[in-house]
This record gives sequence, structure tokens and C-alpha cells, in this order.
Amino acid sequence: MNSRQTPIPLRPTACPGLLRIVQALDGGICRIKLSGGAIRSEQAVAVADAAELYAGGIIEATNRANLQIRGIDGQQTALIDRLLAAGLGPGSAAADDVRNLMLSPTAGIDRQMLFDTRPLADRILTTVQQNERFHDLSAKFAVQLDGGEALAMLEHPHDVWLSAFERDGECRLAFGLAGCPTDTPAGSVTLNDGHDLVVAVLDLFLELARPEQSRMRHLLAEHSADDFLSRLAERVRFQVICDGLRTTRPGALHIGICPQAESGRVYIGAQPPLGRLDPAMLRGTAELAQAFGDASLRFTPWQSLLLPNVRDEHAAEVVLRLEQLGLLCSPDLALSRLIACTGSVGCGKGLADTKGDALQLAGLLQRYGHVLHVHLSGCPRSCAAAHIAPVTLLAVSIGRYDLYFRDAAQPGFGALHARNLTIEAVATLLDARARSPLDA
Repeated sequence: MNSRQTPIPLRPTACPGLLRIVQALDGGICRIKLSGGAIRSEQAVAVADAAELYAGGIIEATNRANLQIRGIDGQQTALIDRLLAAGLGPGSAAADDVRNLMLSPTAGIDRQMLFDTRPLADRILTTVQQNERFHDLSAKFAVQLDGGEALAMLEHPHDVWLSAFERDGECRLAFGLAGCPTDTPAGSVTLNDGHDLVVAVLDLFLELARPEQSRMRHLLAEHSADDFLSRLAERVRFQVICDGLRTTRPGALHIGICPQAESGRVYIGAQPPLGRLDPAMLRGTAELAQAFGDASLRFTPWQSLLLPNVRDEHAAEVVLRLEQLGLLCSPDLALSRLIACTGSVGCGKGLADTKGDALQLAGLLQRYGHVLHVHLSGCPRSCAAAHIAPVTLLAVSIGRYDLYFRDAAQPGFGALHARNLTIEAVATLLDARARSPLDA
């Protein structure tokens, strides 16, 4: 693709892309889609430079393991050119929207993985970029490929998901539609047929879906899953799975020092406070990856990052330097467990300063000695979290929130527990709940 591009017209979804700058209250947003969440050190430096030179210096890690730059003003073309020159763009301008394939952040290095998903992911991404028919997919249409890693986000819904499992000595890929790997699979294919399955699903979706049916769930509301699968069976071989799969994982950490499959190597997970990095933080982290790792970073669906392939003897020093840059490297910090959307500071739909309120809440929870997973959302769209958090605060006005607790029997955020609470009242209520013997 030509190294010089100007912003392309907005599609109806108006999702940000690298070539599509979408306006917000705090300026334009440019979203950089990372293959498998990975970025080379020199590319990370290019992102830091672009954010510093052409925007407001705010870089966000997203819940799909991508990056976005906020606060872009009048230098959109210069920013885009900088990122394209670093190799962060799509194969063609029209292909940017379809690069939505999420892997485990530890693909290829996880001690529990059943196979390395990266070659298959590269093949799928190459196909969807090179075939113009797939460019009609919605910018939100997404695929997940799970290789059985211990560190995996299994709760984000995807239009198509594939998850590795082992049975009778054979590794296969279970798959499902409009859901998560924790759902009952629709069927399974061999590893060699994974690419053809995804292509067949995408082709069939585009044939059946009306223009307003941009997601798989929209199509399945009209065409039954059984009908879709019957048509799919005419295009690709798959086996029906009669029983569910075990999807629980040991729960590897995305924060702190964790061993890799290769002896003597670790990855180090670090959390940018509330998912935001400044240029110095990203540049410094890239330099650490260059000096102590494999000159790459991996971003995660938890809005954090990993430095892979660090030697055991260097781990403590890397953690110290990450903390000096302002990243959180301990899961025992309350702030490391909180997520918040942009809020009213940068979004016209936000009813409260969610990030400012999250900082206040983190301080109160730390004082009480509690480390809880809490999601603060400025409006019902829930942009910061694709999954349902154990605790959700939904803004209703400046500094006030409705409080929800996750409940599998309840739709949306879960069960409404209290309305119109201040942050201080939320902290007091959560402290009392944590101390209650009924919740022990």
C-alpha cells in the first residue's frame, strides 16, 4: 500500500481505524489494529512519537488488544503517514476494518497451549485482507482463535470463535457462532481445516445477511443456527460435538512475572493505569523490550501489556523499571483491577468523569484493603469492557453511579444493587459486602 494516505470517509459504523479518524470531545481517535496484539519495539516508539507530535499524547490499550491515539487535531495525514511508515497499516486501505482477530496474549509461549495459533491467524488475516468480498464485513465483526493457553480471555463475545481441545490424542478446533469459547460448541474441525472453516463462515454470512445485519447475532435472530450450520456443512467438513468442553483454565496472571513454555524465560505483565499510556511510558517500555526481551510487546484484552521472552535473572530489574515508568506490576494494587471508559472528559455520551472517579475509588479500596474487579461505565454502551465485570458502576450523573453485581440470571450488567451512589458510598458498600460472612 502507498505509504501516504489521507483519512477515508466514515462507514456507517463510524468505528475508528488507522485510516479513519473519528471525532470525540477531546479530538480525533485513531485505532491501530495489532496482529495478535503484538507490536515490535520500533513500531511502539513510532506510536509514541505520533501521539506526541500530532495528538494530545494519550495512548489507550483497548479491550481487543489494540492501541488507539486520542486528541488528534489538525495533523491527521501526518499522523497516518507516520504509522504507515512503521508498518502498522493494512495491506490495502479497504482492508483495515476486517483485521479483527483476537489471540491469547501468550500465543506461542504459553506453557499450557495445545498449539501455536499465530501461523493460522496470519493465514486468516492475509485471506480477509486480500479478498475484496470480505471488506464488506462490519468494522465490529470479529473472530477469536484460542489455542488452549492458560492466559486467555474467554468471556468476550465474537462473531466466530475457534478453541483448541484434545480428544483421543488428536488436537482439534471447536467452533461456535455469536458467542464465547465457554459456550457449547457448534462443531469441530481439524487444525488444518481451521482456515477453510473461517472463510466458509464469512462467505455464508455475507451471502445471507441483509445490510443492516452487521453481526452474526443479528443474522441468527432471523436464520436459525441449525439452518446456518446445515448450509455450512455443504462447504466445509466438521464434526458435531455432542458434549460440552472443559473451558476452565488455571488462571495465569496478566500482571507480574509468569513462566513461559521455554525454561529460563518469563513474560512480565504490566497494567497502564486505567488502560492509558503517555508517550514516555510506551517509549520506555519498548526500550525495555529491546534490552531485555525479544524487542516486542504484546497487548492484552485486559488493557494491559506483556514483555515476552525475558530471562529469569532480568525479571526483577524489568519490573522495577516498569514501575518507575508508572506501570502497575502487582495484582495486589486496587488500581490494577479497575477499568473505566473515557467518560465525560472525552466522550459526549459520558455522564461522569469515569477515569477520575476510578482513581478515587482505587484509593478508597486500597485503604480498605480490597482488590476488586470493578468496571466504571459512563453510559450503557460499555465501551471499556466487552465482558460483564463482577462489579459495574453505571454513571447516572456527575460523580454518581448505579451499582450492579454480575448475575448469570440477569441480562446486561447483572443485578441492580443500589442507585445514585457517590464514589464514597460505593466504596463503603463494597467494603461492607466484602466483610460480610454471607459473602465469604
